Amino acid sequence: MRSVQLIFSLFFLSGCSYHPDGIDPVSNFSVDAYLGKWYEVARLDHDFEAGLTQVTADYSYREDGGIRVINRGFNQAEERWEQAEGKAYFVDSPDIGHLKVSFFGPFYGAYVIFDLDSDYQYSYVAGPNRNYLWLLARTPDVSDAVKQNFLEQANTLGFTTSELIWLGTPPDQP
Repeated sequence: MRSVQLIFSLFFLSGCSYHPDGIDPVSNFSVDAYLGKWYEVARLDHDFEAGLTQVTADYSYREDGGIRVINRGFNQAEERWEQAEGKAYFVDSPDIGHLKVSFFGPFYGAYVIFDLDSDYQYSYVAGPNRNYLWLLARTPDVSDAVKQNFLEQANTLGFTTSELIWLGTPPDQP
């Protein structure tokens, strides 16, 4: 039986808190507006999320001033919910959407918000390199316009969008 916490931590063992070249975090970021539940709409798949559906991330304040991260998803093969708790801290300042996240001890990985709408309804997130990409939203699905924008930006930034897993409805194909 796999442990989600261990699997999530393996991702961060291989990462660092730096952002990939050419992928800049958003500025004028408001952590208060970002807190709460986010649904995973699309992702580049990895062992730590393989087979998980209905994936959510909940963000709240920690007593030490950091951010508490609760990732949760349904493992279809084992027919059960899995959850991992982590902690996040800003790399530079709280108004820059660049955090370091850990699910295991002192090892941190990058969490780079490179696009975010003004109402904090969707977020495009990269990890420490171009192998990690997520489209998060406040609802399990987003408009086709948001999906297309996400794909265009991700392609321009060098992500392999043909490998995206869509948990929400995939975008219409031309």
